[in-house]
Amino acid sequence: MFMATGFFSGKTGFAPGTFGTIAGIPFALLFLIIPPYLHAIYVTCIILAAIYLADQAQKLIDEKDPGCIVIDEIAGYVVALSIVPVTFYNLFAGFFIFRFFDILKPAPVKYFEENFSGGAGIVLDDIMAGILTAIILKIIYLSGIF
Repeated sequence: MFMATGFFSGKTGFAPGTFGTIAGIPFALLFLIIPPYLHAIYVTCIILAAIYLADQAQKLIDEKDPGCIVIDEIAGYVVALSIVPVTFYNLFAGFFIFRFFDILKPAPVKYFEENFSGGAGIVLDDIMAGILTAIILKIIYLSGIF
């Protein structure tokens, strides 16, 4: 439960997804010390661990996609920062863009939320929000704006 709730950041009672995303910042910062050739393995491990932890926590709580489980936000935020350099700007912009997609749940994000159950149902919509965020961050990065 400790990990599934993002070190209990999801138990704040107020905006647990936002606090869960904040809890994801140290996991994104690990890209600074993990060699680039291991980034894909790191992201894959985070996603698989998130699905497992979310599934186990959901069984303990016995509620569909409880708000206190925020390991999905952590995994989604890591995905969001996975293809751009980890800089203050990317951490900041990535946070807000990711929260936008996670809250509004546009079509590709909503599909994963509605069509999967258990840990996968909790996590995969956030992974899609992270992928969309990563694409936008990469476009901004490649444009040279920041």
